[in-house]
Amino acid sequence: MTITMMPKSAQIGGTVHRFQWQWQDQSFAIAYETRGSGSPVLLLPAFSTVSTRSEMQGIAEQLAPHFQVVAMDWLGFGQSDRPFLDYQPALYRQLLQDFLQSQFDQPVAVVAAGHAAGYAMQVAQPTPCPWSKLVLVAPTWKGPLRVMGAPTPVRNAVRELVRSPGIGEALYTLNTAPAFLKFMYRRHVYVDVNKLTPEFMQQKYAITQQQGARYAPAAFVTGTLDPMQSHDEFLQVGRSLSVPTMIIISEQSPGRSKAEMEALAELPGIQRDRLPGSLGLHEEYASEVAAIVLPFLQA
Repeated sequence: MTITMMPKSAQIGGTVHRFQWQWQDQSFAIAYETRGSGSPVLLLPAFSTVSTRSEMQGIAEQLAPHFQVVAMDWLGFGQSDRPFLDYQPALYRQLLQDFLQSQFDQPVAVVAAGHAAGYAMQVAQPTPCPWSKLVLVAPTWKGPLRVMGAPTPVRNAVRELVRSPGIGEALYTLNTAPAFLKFMYRRHVYVDVNKLTPEFMQQKYAITQQQGARYAPAAFVTGTLDPMQSHDEFLQVGRSLSVPTMIIISEQSPGRSKAEMEALAELPGIQRDRLPGSLGLHEEYASEVAAIVLPFLQA
């Protein structure tokens, strides 16, 4: 594995790097960015059709005066490579473990949003634990179609259809049109619709237009990337956490997603806080999230 500097494309106001990750005899470039100095804090963006480390910019700005902030784009998302792969949870668990081993020589604090929180929880299982502290921001474990109750055969069929040439490209185009993206943001992601300006939505749309952009999102939307497979597993992993853990619940999240957050927050030993917001809490209310996270990380 090698690490090289990337000259530009900063998204959290720092220095961009490339991590060459080896997976099944292939090499993939993983984009990540560093800002600030001091003890490291890893920021993991939520999985979504428009997932990118730029959504962690607001939190990074608040933490960088106190820590070295490291923000990563997942494989298949953001500025990382977007190959045609069979995207599965095992891939992302291994990527996260390898990235941690390559970049840090001691346990590191992590702030993880959405599905990334589920992966951060799972990676906490090995001994020794790679985390010094764990912050879960509006954590989720079920993809959109799974939340809607779509059966597994239907979800698998949709995933393969979107991955296919021709009709898959057409379906992806329809589901990433700026008007549809804004509709989804208003329903599930942001609370204040005034923040969904044409400029903001155009930035989100641009993320979806990179070559290979539909493959990993198709896996996420259909539940293929769900880090856990059941409510019981979600809570079982939560009970096993042995490091200081905080969960921030977004009060306006969809009902089923919020119920999972509430159940996790009730487990012994987990600190909890609440903020207005939905599934995009970490981006929409970044300053408020950082104000809660900073003293927890400094304690």
